[in-house]
Amino acid sequence: MKKLIAEFFGTLWLVLGGCGSAVLAAAYPELGIGFAGVALAFGLTVVTMAYAIGHISGCHLNPAVSIGLWAGGRFSAKELLPYIVAQVLGGIAGAAILYIIASGKPGFELGGFAANGYGEHSPGGYGMLAALVSEVVMTFMFLIVILGATHSKAPKAFAGLAIGLALTLIHLISIPVTNTSVNPARSTSQALFVGDWALGQLWLFWVAPIVGAILAGFVYKAMSPEEE
Repeated sequence: MKKLIAEFFGTLWLVLGGCGSAVLAAAYPELGIGFAGVALAFGLTVVTMAYAIGHISGCHLNPAVSIGLWAGGRFSAKELLPYIVAQVLGGIAGAAILYIIASGKPGFELGGFAANGYGEHSPGGYGMLAALVSEVVMTFMFLIVILGATHSKAPKAFAGLAIGLALTLIHLISIPVTNTSVNPARSTSQALFVGDWALGQLWLFWVAPIVGAILAGFVYKAMSPEEE
């Protein structure tokens, strides 16, 4: 239960910090945060939570990460469903807090609410195939970094930093394509508030990250040195 509570609050922080920077700060060009600021915000949520709850739950914050760690032989199958439920609920709670804050401004309009999308709902107008490839590849590389940084032979003190920087880089690459998911819990939390097209396109942001994560788990398990 302690692990699940940690995952709940960690994913809440990921959504509130990352999506919050997009909805609240990036909406004002004069603040200068832009895509780069949003990318950094997502990375910082992971870095901060890695050191806050990494020793409690492993700081997955993401169903794709939990599944990828399982595929890589680092996580028990019996813990998958409880972790995923905790992550999704945490993401929804983070999105709810963000909605309450954002809607407190006069003239508030929900808009895209930092939801993920493709086609006309892609920030750069990228189509479904581009979005699918982007999400699979970005999640694949994210899990390669996570599996490598948390390996028993890797320097443990820097794992959280490496993972957070990887997520920042992923956002710098793929925000224009899909608004960057690589995380089904993050995508679900925002889509529930936007509804309509966001729910209709949500399937891609579950399928692609999970496929990328499973592939990374199997690949890293095959190429990595033996655990000690």
